[in-house]
Amino acid sequence: MGLVLGALSIVTAQFSPLGEPQQEFTGLHVVAAVLVFAAVACRRLAPWLVLAGTTVAAVPLTVVLGSQPLAVTIALMAAIYTVALATDRRTVWLATLGVFAVGWLAHLAGGPEPWWDPGNSVDLAFLGLAAAYGDATRSRRAYIAAVEDRATRAEQTREEEARRRVAEERLRIARELHDVVAHHIAVVKVQATGARHIGPSRPKQVAAALDAISRSADAALKETAYVVGLLRDARDPAAPTTPPRGLAQLTNLLEDVADHLTVDLHRSGEARQLPAAVDAAAYRIALEALTNARKYGNGTADLTVAYTPQAVTLDITNPIGKAQGRGSGYGILGMCERAAALGGSVTAGVDGSGRFAVHASLPTDVHAVTA
Repeated sequence: MGLVLGALSIVTAQFSPLGEPQQEFTGLHVVAAVLVFAAVACRRLAPWLVLAGTTVAAVPLTVVLGSQPLAVTIALMAAIYTVALATDRRTVWLATLGVFAVGWLAHLAGGPEPWWDPGNSVDLAFLGLAAAYGDATRSRRAYIAAVEDRATRAEQTREEEARRRVAEERLRIARELHDVVAHHIAVVKVQATGARHIGPSRPKQVAAALDAISRSADAALKETAYVVGLLRDARDPAAPTTPPRGLAQLTNLLEDVADHLTVDLHRSGEARQLPAAVDAAAYRIALEALTNARKYGNGTADLTVAYTPQAVTLDITNPIGKAQGRGSGYGILGMCERAAALGGSVTAGVDGSGRFAVHASLPTDVHAVTA
């Protein structure tokens, strides 16, 4: 581009405006062409240095030739355009006015026209055009870069949100599987162990144990099918749609564990319809706490369900047996995660009377439920 503009400046230097005498071609025009080439070739490496050097070199050329050569004007426009790309609007316009002032004084020193002659200010239009175009180009590039950056950050945010949702779903499914498997398999194990011991002496009771095993296995299969259905496509007609159990099924739960865990159930407050998420979480917390009481207690437990205007609370206590403390801890962790997802809380540990106590508080205001 620099070579093309330099050659073009040499060609145009041999033509004069209509009505004016033929301009003599001199070595200064070659110098001006070289100046164009240097300015265009080096402008991206050092924009300010090129602009300053071109401005200084333009002064003697303008004074000697009596007017600013076209090649010099082209070099200044290229330098100003490049500076406009690299700086802010205020700076580039101040620089443009400074370059014009230097050129205007050079015109006055070398030309015969008085200072008010409009011909001395023609270069201002060309320099202003270069500054305006460079500023517009910089603004457009900055806008495009900002849009691309926002799109990139939005894409990263979507990916992070997708990963977060996947992690939350995995935790939810893990809790569901733990609750289903831990409870029903525990029932099956207890019933099977009891049947093995009483088989030789009381064969009639073996049938009852087998019935309990069958019921627990059937319930485990149904609830596992529901959990697995969470992994299937929602558009799949074969995916289970039956909601998980709630507090209304507490009686069935107590019947399932009645053979090996005596539960004293108490209710306070007026029972009412709970949000589905709260109802399911309350049932699962009761299920996990009673399963732990059966595995690590002495065969008795107390369960209190209390309804208040803002929440439903569960208190499950049981004496500590010899096996206490041998669990994996995932059950208590799952209870805490269920409650936290709804804006509630769960505490579990040994109370002042030496019993293991689980206290769960779940808000029932649907606007407070976040899951």
